[in-house]
Amino acid sequence: MASNKILCLSLLLAAAAATLAAATGGKLSPAYYSTTCPKALAIVQAGVVAAIQKETRIGASLLRLHFHDCFGCEASILLDETASIATEKTAVPNQSVRGYDVIDDIKAELEEACPGVVSCADILTLAARDSVVYLGGPSWEVDLGRKDSLTAGRAAVNTSIPPPTFNLTALAASFSSQGLSFRDLISLSGGHTIGVARCVSFRGHIYNDSDIDPSFAESLQQICPRSGSDGVLAPLDLKTPTHFDNCYYRNLLRKQGLLHSDQELFSGNSEANSIVRTYVNQPSVFFKDFVQGMIKMGNIKLLTGSQGEVRTDCRKVN
Repeated sequence: MASNKILCLSLLLAAAAATLAAATGGKLSPAYYSTTCPKALAIVQAGVVAAIQKETRIGASLLRLHFHDCFGCEASILLDETASIATEKTAVPNQSVRGYDVIDDIKAELEEACPGVVSCADILTLAARDSVVYLGGPSWEVDLGRKDSLTAGRAAVNTSIPPPTFNLTALAASFSSQGLSFRDLISLSGGHTIGVARCVSFRGHIYNDSDIDPSFAESLQQICPRSGSDGVLAPLDLKTPTHFDNCYYRNLLRKQGLLHSDQELFSGNSEANSIVRTYVNQPSVFFKDFVQGMIKMGNIKLLTGSQGEVRTDCRKVN
């Protein structure tokens, strides 16, 4: 009897969500879950806060997880390998991506509260915002109503996510291909004000590049040799790696960007240099631009309305 009631509740909530999607024409709205799952935002926030309190680094990991999914924001990155799905988790840019278990835990809480209603794509978007806020960054209103993909695209990921070896021209082209501006590139790169990177990602920069502070390079060479120790970690922001602020850009002025792609933002291009200096001198402008960039990024190649589905398990299609 109890299982029948739960099934009926699930069907009713799913039907209500479908009705809302039809009524809004598949458009996103901050109030998308206001009637079908009114506690959705609070559940996601609580899950994010609990995860960060357990391990501060996970906040940056959740932001990165959203970025790597959002060159197409439909939670395809969460799908595990199957006979018919080539998982994106093993794509070269995603091999060090973390946070899947946090999304699993949040999804489980949401499925208990309102089965079949809140998409994994929306969870990723909210978790990124909540991580930034908890670590001291700006807040913003998140439009909701994304649907989850029915497949994944490992090959596309390998060519769409810019690697840390890209120069400024290649970075700008990569972002432009997703509808993101040059200023979006500079502001969204500020997400590197939190988190860490692996030795394999910054080795080339500290041994081969000239646009790096020699003492900074030498200190990193002590933990990242020319070969081996690929997984050794260093903070992306040397000064405040667990606080979301504008110190990332201050580091660039000192030629202390950890990645080659980081330092490229302040390496001779007058427009990029001007934006970086603005963010150093006016952190409120950085916050505003970062928010605008996150909103734009969160709307890339969405599935809405009758497209896709709402997965009940983020790791597999229904």
